[in-house]
Amino acid sequence: MESSLLKDSGERLARELDWNLLRTFMVVVQEGSVTGAAKRLYLRQPTISHALKRLETRLGKRLIERGPATFRVTPAGEVLYRECVEIYGNVVRVAVLTRDIKDEIAGHVRIAMASHVISPIFDEVLAAFHVANPKATYEIEVDTSAEVTRAVLEKSVSFGVCLVHRRSPRLEYEMIYREYFGFFCGPSHPLFGQSGLKLEDLKGHAAVSFKTDQLADALRPVALLRAQHDIDDIVVGHSSHLEEVRRMIVAGLGIGPLPIHVVARDLRDGLLWRLPPYKAPPAIDIYVVWNPHTHLNRAEEGLLAALRAAIDAKPLSARTYK
Repeated sequence: MESSLLKDSGERLARELDWNLLRTFMVVVQEGSVTGAAKRLYLRQPTISHALKRLETRLGKRLIERGPATFRVTPAGEVLYRECVEIYGNVVRVAVLTRDIKDEIAGHVRIAMASHVISPIFDEVLAAFHVANPKATYEIEVDTSAEVTRAVLEKSVSFGVCLVHRRSPRLEYEMIYREYFGFFCGPSHPLFGQSGLKLEDLKGHAAVSFKTDQLADALRPVALLRAQHDIDDIVVGHSSHLEEVRRMIVAGLGIGPLPIHVVARDLRDGLLWRLPPYKAPPAIDIYVVWNPHTHLNRAEEGLLAALRAAIDAKPLSARTYK
């Protein structure tokens, strides 16, 4: 009898529940506030609060403890959030999966990528896969590594390529390559062209960097070096994109970190000048990240498999760029 009642209750909830409420709740949790969710969804705060109240009433559970200085997801809210992410990811992928039914050979691949990913392996795999599968289409979106990971968790992308600070037990990771970061300055900077500098020579100079250049984020090795040598006191600019960090460095706004192998041409052209440390610079690993619970189409499966095979075929020494 009890089992039958639970089944009936679940079926009734599935019929009557507004799925938009689940989407709203998921965004509130991700943003950590009703205000943040309202901005992301382009809705008014009262609308978000009302939706959250409706969902709690319908489920008969308190999902978020909130007040003037309080925001805490309850145990029931944590369970619901995990389910919402799964539901949302499956809904997002419906269009891709149904489109591929018409032509199984053609498929759309959506990749989320950190802005500073420069990888011969990835480029070679993409080029070869396109030649072998000319009907496949591609979309590459650039974002922070944290947003790349979120997109993979939500199943809104085929896979991601990014830095990794903390691994999610729900995702799979494989390191593509290792790169090293150096500090650089532009032609108008007073240290430009000077040789034999030491790390202490960088103290007191303004700096620019990535948003992830924090002790608790993906560029922790770079942030740690800056903190250890007191070269992070004056930060005048930051960005999530390598191109914009490079722009600020070249323009002379301050000293900044960049992947050494990425800016080799800029060094030859005299647009950048390498600063210490010259030996043992911070190492950063770049990973391909995928969700094993995402239903991939043939193009997605094929490209991911080709990339992983190319990684496995080369030792780490051949995938390390200095």
